[in-house]
Amino acid sequence: MGRVTERRRVIRIRDGAVSTRPDTLVAEEPLEIRLNGKPLAITMRTPGDDFALAAGFLVSEGVLGRADELANIVYCAGATADGSNTYNVVDVKLAPGVPVPDITLERNVYTTSSCGLCGKASLDAVRTTARWPVGDDENRPVRIDLETLASLPDRLRAAQRVFDRTGGLHAAALFTPEGELLDIREDVGRHNAVDKLVGRALQQGLLPLSGAVLLVSGRASFELAQKAVMAGIPVLAAVSAPSSLAVDLAAETGLTLVGFLRGASMNVYAGEHRLALRTAAGRT
Repeated sequence: MGRVTERRRVIRIRDGAVSTRPDTLVAEEPLEIRLNGKPLAITMRTPGDDFALAAGFLVSEGVLGRADELANIVYCAGATADGSNTYNVVDVKLAPGVPVPDITLERNVYTTSSCGLCGKASLDAVRTTARWPVGDDENRPVRIDLETLASLPDRLRAAQRVFDRTGGLHAAALFTPEGELLDIREDVGRHNAVDKLVGRALQQGLLPLSGAVLLVSGRASFELAQKAVMAGIPVLAAVSAPSSLAVDLAAETGLTLVGFLRGASMNVYAGEHRLALRTAAGRT
């Protein structure tokens, strides 16, 4: 789409010297998500992977769980005077027989790039709507070495193409327990980046992601923990702090939650059984 970044004039001040120059900024535009033609939610996002974002959003809402439950996703006409498409409205069509949630004024939500669905869900709601228990692949239990986990932020950063040009994007990535990068998405919103990952996995028939490690570039909010649980992801790591509710959700669902992942330092808040902590024995 060519709309991930935009150029703006900026006054640059360095050591007292003033100059003007163009600066590359990350784009932020609203995306309205419709479900079977009815408005469902609006989120502020970085354009790109919009269909995956919408699909991932519906996974986190418990509407979708398999690729065959999704009929198609299309762009709708935008609200321009001449009727041209703004590519800021998508309509998700469910496959025949897939239950359509009740869309009410209370349910119709507006999400921002910082907080997402703040306050909407509860621990009980996630437990009752999650399709899969947060567990490990029966044939390949997830266990990750501390050295591998510590290396993931650098691998995430190295793969952030748009961040190098703007410095203004969050990122989320899926890794194998051995540290292999499976997928990475960038967005102005952390929750959008995760939705894009999960939506792509849904479209490829890869859910649940029971053998994956999810790494996010910022903090681990309740919403991000919720999205990990809803996608069946067993490990969530963040370079910054988790919230108290995220820790509660991780403890109740069996999610491994790691925060402040910086270099060889990290805090493990829940699910430590998936981490190889033998090297740390005797030092606690």
